[in-house]
Amino acid sequence: MRFFLFAWLTLLQVVLAVPPPDGRKYPRPWFPIWRTVTVTAQGQPAAATGACVAVAGDSSSSTASKRSHSILFGSPGWTTERPSVIISTRSDSGSEAEQTIQAVSEESPDGDTTLFSDETSPASGQQPASSTGSGEVAPEVTPTPEVVTQPASPTSSTQPTSTTDLGDTNTVSVITSVNPSGTLQILPTDVPIESTNTGTIPTDAPSSGYPTSQPLITSPIPSPTELISATASVPTDQPFAPSETVSMIVPNIFAAPISTDPPPSQIPQRKDHPAPRIGIKSAGPIGTNKFYNNFFLGNQTSPSYLFPYSVTWARGGGASGTWGMAISHVDANQRVYGQNDPGSGAARYYINPIGIHSVCLSAKELGPGTVLTSDNLTDFSSLVSLRAREGGQAVIQFPLVQGAGFVTGVYNGGQPVVQTGIFFKTVTRASKEAKEGVVKYRLHLEDGTTWLVYAYHTKGEGLNLQVVNNGRAESTGPFYGIVQVAKASDGESEKVYDQACGTYAVGVDLSGGVNGKTGTYRFGFRKQGMYQSPVAQFALPHHLSSFDDGTRGKVTGVKLQTPTKGVAYLVLADSWTMVETELPTGIGFLPWSPEAGEVKGLSEGVRSFVKGVALQEVSQDMLQQSDQNSMYFSGKFASIILVIRDMLGDEALALTALNQLKQAFARFAENRQQFPLVYEGGWGGVVSSASYVTGNSGADFGNSYYNDHHFHYGYFILTAAIIGHLDPSWIPANKAYVNMLVRDVANPSAADQYFPVWRNFDWYHGHSWAHGLFDTLDGKDQESSSEDTMASYALKMWGTVSGDQNLAARGNLMLAVQARSLNSYYLYTESNTVQPKNFIGNKVAGILFENKVDHTTYFGTNIEYVQGIHMLPLLPHTPMVRRKEFVREEWDAYFSGGRAEQVTGGWKGILMGNYGTIDPRGGYDFFSGGGRGGEFKGEWLDGGASLTWYLAYCAALGGL
Repeated sequence: MRFFLFAWLTLLQVVLAVPPPDGRKYPRPWFPIWRTVTVTAQGQPAAATGACVAVAGDSSSSTASKRSHSILFGSPGWTTERPSVIISTRSDSGSEAEQTIQAVSEESPDGDTTLFSDETSPASGQQPASSTGSGEVAPEVTPTPEVVTQPASPTSSTQPTSTTDLGDTNTVSVITSVNPSGTLQILPTDVPIESTNTGTIPTDAPSSGYPTSQPLITSPIPSPTELISATASVPTDQPFAPSETVSMIVPNIFAAPISTDPPPSQIPQRKDHPAPRIGIKSAGPIGTNKFYNNFFLGNQTSPSYLFPYSVTWARGGGASGTWGMAISHVDANQRVYGQNDPGSGAARYYINPIGIHSVCLSAKELGPGTVLTSDNLTDFSSLVSLRAREGGQAVIQFPLVQGAGFVTGVYNGGQPVVQTGIFFKTVTRASKEAKEGVVKYRLHLEDGTTWLVYAYHTKGEGLNLQVVNNGRAESTGPFYGIVQVAKASDGESEKVYDQACGTYAVGVDLSGGVNGKTGTYRFGFRKQGMYQSPVAQFALPHHLSSFDDGTRGKVTGVKLQTPTKGVAYLVLADSWTMVETELPTGIGFLPWSPEAGEVKGLSEGVRSFVKGVALQEVSQDMLQQSDQNSMYFSGKFASIILVIRDMLGDEALALTALNQLKQAFARFAENRQQFPLVYEGGWGGVVSSASYVTGNSGADFGNSYYNDHHFHYGYFILTAAIIGHLDPSWIPANKAYVNMLVRDVANPSAADQYFPVWRNFDWYHGHSWAHGLFDTLDGKDQESSSEDTMASYALKMWGTVSGDQNLAARGNLMLAVQARSLNSYYLYTESNTVQPKNFIGNKVAGILFENKVDHTTYFGTNIEYVQGIHMLPLLPHTPMVRRKEFVREEWDAYFSGGRAEQVTGGWKGILMGNYGTIDPRGGYDFFSGGGRGGEFKGEWLDGGASLTWYLAYCAALGGL
């Protein structure tokens, strides 16, 4: 057999060396340069590697060269003692010579059939080693061998040239050879595919919607011309706001909506928004700060990050040229790091390459007319559909859920196409179904990775792939069912995926409850497919550390690197339960520390000094100072009045100042501020009118486009909570307005038809996203982790004073989750094992994107900016999140040894307030003028902060 094969190939080489007799012209030279290919007989390597050698020139294995390989695996039920194997060659010159050669077979002892191979075979029965995410060689999985029988011998024949429709490529002529070993198709050598496994690195930071000015009021605050007089009379029957009960038991804190009423009448409504809803089929409010937003922004082709996978609609471009969905996973060794900071030695940023199309799910029906639509948009998931034309039926639907173990495509009669921008090395169809009705393929790519493709057919025939070239494989017929893709991280992962395939999540039901200081939250996965199988979902580090015992027992050893949150582990379970045992139920409005708890008392001398400062500050013009062009800047006076009443004990002065604060707040509650709010029905939310008026998408920090809503509205919700705490009678008249702000950022229920569920807080990631309706390559982002927790604290305190136990409990749970997640992803001690070791020296993230972390800010690179944006504002819960170990390490790394004295402006006050959490007496000395820097200067206090609060906070925790 080998002798005849060798003779046949030699004759073929001679024929190919002769110019075409009919004088046909070819776009490239007739003389091809052939790549070395694998030829085996009966599962053994060819007698010599030269059995099929290059006629001339290069026979290297460069992934950049173009190679075409194809064979049609026998029809369903076809078996042979020497199963059909794809052998093929691709001309580097790209000539379109028609050739016929004898197909031979390659079968491993396990009975699997290799449909395509472009490399010299290793020892019998072995497949090319695949690499794991860490760069280690993965052991090969050996499924149970299957007995292969031989049917009656068909007559060997060579068929005339046939036509194969290549879908995204052109229709070309193909020679088909039928023989006892199977059917071989030989295709032209020029296929428009360029391999890439490096991707691209976006170098420009997103600019749309991001102002470059500092988020501080830097204009000097004039001293009051006269001091306020305590003219208010203290009522003898002053009511008290409800207080939080530590023993509170709430079974499901996510069940009931806050309200289902329309926004208050003073908020005008309009139906339009400057950001169009591209391809959205869903009615009602849409999440604007979610992982799937890029599918309906810009040209719809920026990646969406599921963690650990990312998916991109290539729209006919990129490395694969697919019209389907490109799937990518980036390992840690593919990251790109910025230059090391000369001070800390840490990399300034790290970023993952984009544009790597490892595996793509498409269909022959898709082409230049393809449109992408989005539907079923929830807080955890979306349904993305690809349609051959506008208004047509969905050809493929992708139910995308955060943490998905598989990327799943649902076909309803379309003809699947599997593509890659990296190139196939081998394509193998497993001889044994992974489950009944589930066909499995292994794709070994040129970058050394192995991907698994599972196809579960619900009717008709199973998925039968024909490899067209080294970048494309097509189904031989229509397919009804699901096709799932997963990356095999190591040799054992295939067994786990075999167990889970056929099932997929389409959404997540969030539930949870509290019992005293313990809170739980649960992800219940809504699933489809083979219901008897568990759902495969990836868990992030903060999930893993909080799983209850039942969920922890379902964590597998399958792991993949995520873009920015360490290593994720695959969990096989229909639900997860996470437990937080330290809810901040003891944290209220007054200074708090883990060691001392809530502290209220001050010494007589300190009280006298702080009262003098407080009198000066509340005598300032509250109406003028709160009249800003952004809601972001309006909220400092409440903390001053809180200190006057609850820590200094001067109720008359507090009530006098409170009346002025109520007037200042009324400007916003009555919607009379510089840029009034408007409810817009395009996306469903309350936004600043600034962009409508100015035409500038970045006006008011991009609020009109849903940037930073939890920051902006969080300050007002917290101010309202303090006012309600000081005067509960104020709450009823203002409750609808404040609850509107709460619903905009943290609506818990789909029963509220005016706002999306959980606009900002992401229960999968454990923190919020500030980035609104702006298309960016690196996904969602958030800068200030401390303002993120401020918003959660505000929800907790407003829920407490307004009597909404569910809201208070959700705020407590959010803070506990953030304390866990932020110390993995945002705030870095030396013991951090989640972020790259050469990055944690930065101590804080800077800006955390889904796809990169950049130690900078949008408004500057000064170290006090980058570190300080994660410090402000200083609140009672701050030490819970910014723990002493972290604060000490950060201080020593950047501000010790006199370096703090070099900081100027309001950032100095922010920095020293933060220092007060580890050295409260030192902080008090600074703010009182008796310590660092001598006399305190007003310029060190930013316009949104209060010297009264800083002094009271540090004095209370310092025991002064």
